[in-house]
Amino acid sequence: MKQNKNGISIIIPVLNESHIIASLLEHLISNAQTNSILETIIVDGGSTDQTTAIAEKHGAKVIHSKKGRAKQLNIGAKKAIGNILYFLHADTLPPKGFDKSILDAVEQGHNSGCFRMQFDSKNLILRFFGWLTRINHSMCRGGDQSLFIKSTSFYDSKGFNEDYIIYEDTEFIKRLYKNVGFIVIPRQVITSARKYRQKGLLKVQFHFGMIHLKSNLGAGPEELYDYYSKKIM
Repeated sequence: MKQNKNGISIIIPVLNESHIIASLLEHLISNAQTNSILETIIVDGGSTDQTTAIAEKHGAKVIHSKKGRAKQLNIGAKKAIGNILYFLHADTLPPKGFDKSILDAVEQGHNSGCFRMQFDSKNLILRFFGWLTRINHSMCRGGDQSLFIKSTSFYDSKGFNEDYIIYEDTEFIKRLYKNVGFIVIPRQVITSARKYRQKGLLKVQFHFGMIHLKSNLGAGPEELYDYYSKKIM
């Protein structure tokens, strides 16, 4: 598909997010500072609630996909018309002027990157985890920080590995560090701590740490998902 110069396509994978999708889309509109956002693509993995209807009502383009965030993200990228892809989770809110920050980074020669992150919680442990995201190292990265990448770099890197049911963001970003280069924009997205509230902070963080360790020791996507499904789901 033909792509526009200096245009951003926002790509959001969803599954039953009717309770937050409207507020996210309104936030994106009210916090954009340029005319560079060409489209917001909602890639639905089979929602059974009103997510897609609400998204369309708020002006988003809805694409349907098989369930699986890597699959959803790749399909969204394939349909995008912008030469800059901005992957965003439904429970993450970018800062004011996020679009200008991304454009500035790209114009400075950075082909991929993310923002720092802060949880919507005053918990000191979560605040510390958020503070760590200012460190420009692949170990401090995750999908909740959002991700921008030039479309040419996305395809050169072969996109997200669809074998990964979890950990797809981190696996992809590790490849970007090696092959493309990566910048951390010194501004913060606000992301939901809902999984920590639902499952328990120490439990979730311990098992996420184990998943990172297993991956670094050579565990593949099936082993990581098996661990996740037993320990966190």
